[in-house]
Amino acid sequence: MNDRWARAEERHRQSVEERRYRRRDSGWGADDRAARGRGSRHAAPVDDAWDDYDDDTTVIPVYTDEEPEPVPPPRPQRTGQRRAPARGRSAENRSAADEPPRRRPARERPARKETGRSQSGRGQSARSKRSRVASRKAAERQRRRRNLWILGIVFVVLFVAAGGYAGYKFIGKLGGPEDFAGPAGPPVVVRVNAGDTAEQIAQTMYDKGVVASTGAFYEAAIRNSKMNSVQPGFYAVPSHSKGSEAVTALMSKASRVGNVVISEGRLLHDQSEVKQHGTPTPGIYSLVSQASCMGPEPARRCVTADELAAAGAGTDLAALGVPPWAEQEVRRAPDRSRQLEGLIAAGSLDFDPSGTPQQILHQLITQSAAAYESTGLLQAGAANGLSPYQTLIAASLVEREAKPNDMAKVARVIVNRLKVGQMLQFDSTVNYALNEIEVATTDADRAKVTPWNTYAMTGLPANPIAAPSLNALHAVENPAPGDWLYFVTVDNSGTTLFTKSYSDHLRNITQAQDNGVLDSGR
Repeated sequence: MNDRWARAEERHRQSVEERRYRRRDSGWGADDRAARGRGSRHAAPVDDAWDDYDDDTTVIPVYTDEEPEPVPPPRPQRTGQRRAPARGRSAENRSAADEPPRRRPARERPARKETGRSQSGRGQSARSKRSRVASRKAAERQRRRRNLWILGIVFVVLFVAAGGYAGYKFIGKLGGPEDFAGPAGPPVVVRVNAGDTAEQIAQTMYDKGVVASTGAFYEAAIRNSKMNSVQPGFYAVPSHSKGSEAVTALMSKASRVGNVVISEGRLLHDQSEVKQHGTPTPGIYSLVSQASCMGPEPARRCVTADELAAAGAGTDLAALGVPPWAEQEVRRAPDRSRQLEGLIAAGSLDFDPSGTPQQILHQLITQSAAAYESTGLLQAGAANGLSPYQTLIAASLVEREAKPNDMAKVARVIVNRLKVGQMLQFDSTVNYALNEIEVATTDADRAKVTPWNTYAMTGLPANPIAAPSLNALHAVENPAPGDWLYFVTVDNSGTTLFTKSYSDHLRNITQAQDNGVLDSGR
């Protein structure tokens, strides 16, 4: 009884194995099928013949990215038919008929069994290789999904940050531009250039720390109609100011600093006139010192005239702004304290008072040189035979000797005398070396030999004797046509007579004396 259950269990196991490993009949030879088809009618059932064959052949599965649920293959159809047991057979006969045949020894198995095992080994190797490929593909898919997640997170963070910044700017616009609220700080110097717009001035104010934002200044500026009257120059404006207060300070006359107005014929150093009874006429260094003062008392700061004079006597001419066309003559100057004479032009000049004395002089000389060169100074030598620096010296003589309407004639007298080698004999060159000056110089003063006294030397002085105006410079560059060699002012109205004859000149001097023009105040 137990053997029968064992045989039934064995048949069930083989049925399961057949469903798992499907075998194609075409894989077997025709002889095998014929062998199975022949035989006596009492041959073993077809199932028993299948049971005798231990099939190791494995069908290699196809791997896909997503493996579907395994579907059991259909039971292979067989050419032979299994005989059903005869009805009415006794239990003993059914058991005997159902009993599977014993397995043949391994040596009696067909040779194709070994071939099946070899094919099974190759199938397993192929399955292993495809399994590795599938694993790599799965890892690649996982890596791509991870990268997509990371990119998505980065995009979300950037989007949130951009939205937050835009919201911040929008809220800022609703609340108005940033502005200082506390008390103002110490003044700082800001520069307004010619042609600057309100936006450009606002940017300068922000860069210097005057206002908290450009918008704070700009909004206050466009509401003030006087903003258009602001002149180019330097202004001392309190730092950390409200925008409206910065605009008000900029338009205040008291805020303008570093602006100096130099009159025509002004000297570098102070000089007194005899008729003024010792009251000195401020020189250029004194005027610049006054224009450099900043801040309220007692913290008011100024660059002194002595500091400017010391800087002006320096030997670093490039640092002082001396133009190349004047360097050679300036280096030969007989008096270092006067070497910059004439290089600072008459007119309105601007400088940054917060700079050093050397920097201030550099700004003034650079502006003056540009103004001189704009008149054609560098090209004027072809007409009058003078170098640019000599032209500047001659212009300073014209400035000190002539009225504006006579400048071109006086310039012609200078050019004519230089051509014939005649002394210029100008009283202005005598006064240049004196502490107290007057129109009527004394014989003793005229007899003093100095690098500038044209009564004691031929040619031009060693350097300019004053700050010439551009009109005087134009006069030397384009002197009036004429053959004059002498001139003298004959009345207090400024009437000046020109002549080529020395005898006529002596008569003109007598007329001037009669009119009191040449009276001495000593």
